[in-house]
Amino acid sequence: MEQPGILRKAEERGYADHGWLKTHYSFSFANYFDSAHMGWGNLRVINDDIIAPGGGFGKHPHRDMEILTYVLSGKIAHEDSMGNIKTIPAGSVQRMSAGKGIFHSEFNPSKEESTHLLQIWILPTKKGIEPSYEQKDISTELKSGRLCLIASPEGTKEGLSLHTQAKVYAGLFHGGQKAQLSFPSSSKAYVHLVAGELRVNGQPLHSGDALKLEKLDQITLTEGKLAEVLVFELSAESI
Repeated sequence: MEQPGILRKAEERGYADHGWLKTHYSFSFANYFDSAHMGWGNLRVINDDIIAPGGGFGKHPHRDMEILTYVLSGKIAHEDSMGNIKTIPAGSVQRMSAGKGIFHSEFNPSKEESTHLLQIWILPTKKGIEPSYEQKDISTELKSGRLCLIASPEGTKEGLSLHTQAKVYAGLFHGGQKAQLSFPSSSKAYVHLVAGELRVNGQPLHSGDALKLEKLDQITLTEGKLAEVLVFELSAESI
């Protein structure tokens, strides 16, 4: 049966303004700490970042984390110690498996336009794997009125592969469009409304809101108003 879940309002998230970067934290990160919001299952980070023209993150390390970058507007320039030099435009998603260790940098290459993206971290199933990189364009058509699987352990033609037990879906919903998604009883789910308005199992969400769910059979998405949503099927336990 449908479960109501635990609502996290957008305005309850952490926030930081660094001038070149304005960001909202769904979970504890950097100088924002909230013991009630350390992650959900193996989902560790969702940062909603707006990067000013020319701004960015200089060269820095990561290890043992699956990192997804979901670009909403503008673009981001990526360079890493594996030799990847890429530009990730709006509508694309990138996966970087940090594994045993990697350095990378990310900058907004535009002199005029801000970049809006979600930075997502998911704990891997195994530590110390070889670092790797993958990037795909996810068209509006693939997400319109449905949940498109954009990342999963097996990977798909449209979606990225993950080195963890998690699936990530993206969808766009408006008017009468609706969708249902079934879950194993052993998993947790997390719904993050990127933009617009949407009902999830009858619970109204607004831009930036999120819903934590567990011990559920399925979720039902209805009554979208220019809604963009990410849905995570997660391991019930942190690894």
